[in-house]
Amino acid sequence: MIQSMTGYGKAVVTFKEKKIHVEIKSLNSKSLDLSTRITPLYREKEMLIRQMVATALVRGKVDFSIWIEKEEAAEVAQINTALVENYYRQIQALSQQLGIDEPQDWYATLLRMPDITTKNEVEELTEEEWTAASEAITEALKEIVAFRNQEGQALQQKFIEKAENIGRLLTSIETYEKSRVEKIRTRITEALKDIQEVDYDKNRLEQELIYYIEKLDISEEKQRLSHHLQYFIDTMNEAPGQGKKLGFIAQEMGREINTTGSKSNQAEMQTIVVKMKDELEQIKEQVLNVM
Repeated sequence: MIQSMTGYGKAVVTFKEKKIHVEIKSLNSKSLDLSTRITPLYREKEMLIRQMVATALVRGKVDFSIWIEKEEAAEVAQINTALVENYYRQIQALSQQLGIDEPQDWYATLLRMPDITTKNEVEELTEEEWTAASEAITEALKEIVAFRNQEGQALQQKFIEKAENIGRLLTSIETYEKSRVEKIRTRITEALKDIQEVDYDKNRLEQELIYYIEKLDISEEKQRLSHHLQYFIDTMNEAPGQGKKLGFIAQEMGREINTTGSKSNQAEMQTIVVKMKDELEQIKEQVLNVM
């Protein structure tokens, strides 16, 4: 079953007073093109995060984001009580030493002092919090992989439909292919009859006709194209990661269709070839999204 490179996944895990958010988006790319936006607290785990994403997604242009949402109570700066008490004692001592009155509004005075509401602690990433963050990343990766699988199923149905259309068009060529040999023979012999006073060797003419018709024969092209169509369908049923291989097969299909078109000297056959090209072009456009 094929897997699309287009996908989206998100997850939210609660840890104490925090909500850890993870969001992952992906589009098609020739290889893994990973862009990350990681909250500063988790920067030390960036290489591990990249490994987790690369293992799960393999290919695609991927945007990864992880950020923290804190509860309002946790966001409010706490008053440093010890520092307030220290300022209070210092101001009292200064008033006594200099013989000046103490402030009338102690609260207003103390709250204007430096660093009263400044957080001095440095937040460090604990093992417990990283475990919670890892769970969020894993859950978001599972979600985007499920999204890719769902998109892949839709693509596979589309590819099967287009391959079967090409197969039916290829079969419809046979009717015109059989009749064109006689048409070529008749057209040449009638043209020779219109040329007066010209004698020709009928055996030699027959040999030349056979040579000419063999050059226009598309039996090998039809056989190879039929093989490529089946190979394309079989490859889709292999393990995910066949996008490049499917692209190569589609190129080979295009070569056989083009050769068939160059050998088709009938309007009806060339019309069928144009229809096959249209079906194949739709395959080529969408196969770029396959991982």
